[in-house]
Amino acid sequence: MVRIGKKTLEDLEFPTVLQQVAHFCITEPGTESVLAIGPFQETDAIIPELYRLKEFTASLHGDNPIPNHGFEPIFKELKLLGIENSSLEVAGFRRILSVSETTKTLLQFFTKYEEFYVFLHAFSSEINYTPIFSEAIVKVIDRYGEVKDDASDELLSIRRRLQQVKGQINSSFTKALSRYAQADYLDDIKETIVENRRVLAVKAMYRKKVNGAVLGSSKTGSIVYMEPQDTLEFTNELSNLEYEEQEEVKRILKALTEFIRPHKDLLKEFQSYLIQIDVLYAKARYAREINGILPVITKEKRIYLEKAFHPILWVSNKKRKEKTYPQTIELEHEKRIIVISGPNAGGKSITLKTVGLLQVMLQSGLLIPCEPQSELCFFDRVLTDIGDNQSIENHLSTYSYRLKKMNQFLKKCNKNTLFLIDEFGTGSDPELGGALAETFLEVFYEREAFGIITTHYTNLKLLANELPHAMNANMQFDSRSLEPMYKLHLGEAGSSFTFEVAQKNGIPYSLINKAKKKIERGKIRFDKTIANLQKERSQLRRTSESLKTEEQKAREEGKQLEEVNARVQEKLERYQELYDANQKLIALGKKFDALSEKYFNNKRKKELIDELVKLVMVENSKRKKLAPKVKRAVKQKERKVEVEVEKKVAVIRERKKKEKEEAKKAPPPKPKVVLKVGDRVRMIDGRAIGTIDTIEKHKAIVNYGMFTTNVNMEELEKV
Repeated sequence: MVRIGKKTLEDLEFPTVLQQVAHFCITEPGTESVLAIGPFQETDAIIPELYRLKEFTASLHGDNPIPNHGFEPIFKELKLLGIENSSLEVAGFRRILSVSETTKTLLQFFTKYEEFYVFLHAFSSEINYTPIFSEAIVKVIDRYGEVKDDASDELLSIRRRLQQVKGQINSSFTKALSRYAQADYLDDIKETIVENRRVLAVKAMYRKKVNGAVLGSSKTGSIVYMEPQDTLEFTNELSNLEYEEQEEVKRILKALTEFIRPHKDLLKEFQSYLIQIDVLYAKARYAREINGILPVITKEKRIYLEKAFHPILWVSNKKRKEKTYPQTIELEHEKRIIVISGPNAGGKSITLKTVGLLQVMLQSGLLIPCEPQSELCFFDRVLTDIGDNQSIENHLSTYSYRLKKMNQFLKKCNKNTLFLIDEFGTGSDPELGGALAETFLEVFYEREAFGIITTHYTNLKLLANELPHAMNANMQFDSRSLEPMYKLHLGEAGSSFTFEVAQKNGIPYSLINKAKKKIERGKIRFDKTIANLQKERSQLRRTSESLKTEEQKAREEGKQLEEVNARVQEKLERYQELYDANQKLIALGKKFDALSEKYFNNKRKKELIDELVKLVMVENSKRKKLAPKVKRAVKQKERKVEVEVEKKVAVIRERKKKEKEEAKKAPPPKPKVVLKVGDRVRMIDGRAIGTIDTIEKHKAIVNYGMFTTNVNMEELEKV
């Protein structure tokens, strides 16, 4: 069973991550649920949640986006359904209908696209959906939120009579208005509305001549507002009918409430399902924000994070448009404890927090920002001691608090524990505190716990070097600029660069020397040796990178030379074949010219024909007659060559097409340099460099040393 304490989550700033996730929720209950997220207590429940989240994240930019899951909460309605003889209002039924219909839409979607959303479909199929109360609500309430006329026979009858009475009121009022207007009993405004009823604006002097009830008068008393007698009778009937309508609507809503009441738990399940979908949606949006992925989950105890980012730092730096440095770190049984050292402000604490926060995020069902080939396992406990925890309330100093923490660590630490301790051993006398910290570290090591600690203590660095399954690491530091590089290097302890940083910050050199004399010579030498090793490693890394670049360059140039040699050899062979063929044709031409001259002189046709036939026979005898099989093989070979040529032509055409498209997108070319005699030039696509001897019109004679050639000026560029 997983137990990760609240203090650990606060140390790793997990609540801040939850606030960032909650920002993407679209419902209030979803926001509350996100803020209440914690690590799963059962590890078996984590993997299905992670796969559901992975599917949801993929849907955000896929071809089958998940439908909208927005809804209005029905907590109030569920509470009322739990109270006997209570009745819901129309607005409450509409909210229930919205929850039911949204659930139905999502369930149908996940069923339809089951092959794409395997885990989301499995999760959704646990909901026992029934449409009976949705259908009941739709029968009673229309889409405008009004109770339908045909919700009951009684309501239909009442509303029909209401329409008739309203018609009669209008008719009788219009007649009275017309009659009294002709008699000139009415004021210029003729009529108005009083207490939501139509009344006549009667001149005060004629009020006794108008039959009806007085409902008011004007401020001056010159106008009396009266409702005609005929209209008054219909108005009273209207009031009775409206009361009957209200009572019938109440009865219908009460009956509908009683029909839905037995399904209260199912409605609660629907709402819970939609809240979980909203939580998944927010998690997916956050995963896309931080480039979160699902790493490889391994059963063996192992942590391998490649190019992992601290998500809170990533988001804040993104807003400020600053660079965030990723870290690569590995913990396994053979190397299960890492002691990170190095100067302050070099990124030690951030690296430690990154590992802890990503581990907690994963065990809480969140995707994490790292490379997909990263590997993580699940831990039963994650223990942290990060920051200055001086307690004013409990009157505890930093060291007392830390000792209390270490006591808790000793009680809970085992092989399924990941512990993270920042500035291990600080808060007391360096030697005594360091010795105690060394002892604690040995206990953690013996219990096969996994952990990362940061420290400046030399004895802890030495211990990590001596223990077979522990290792040192350091945050790299540029010894020249004395600036942190925010890059973790495994395998070596780091120098604190105490005196170097002090010197950079303007502390006089004489004071630094004085301080050095007060410290044990061996410790200074040890720290200096580490610093020198870091410098040498930095130089070696730069040299190695330079050599790799040069080697790659040499390989590329060698490959290009081989290609050029092959092309030159091929051209030479083709030229030789062409030369031999031309020589043969020249010899034949000479023989034919001799025969022509002989015939010109003696005009002997038969002799000419004999000589020509003999010449043809001699030439044919030189030709080898190919066997049918060989002939077919030659033809097949020729066909293969033709196909290869066609393919090459197609590739070249495609390349030319792309080059044209890129040329269109590319910025306008730079203005071309005007070439003149004596300029060193080369062909735009070539490598050979020559000198312009002469320029005539748009062509130039270029001297390449061994030969000269006539080239179009547009094909040349100045070197």
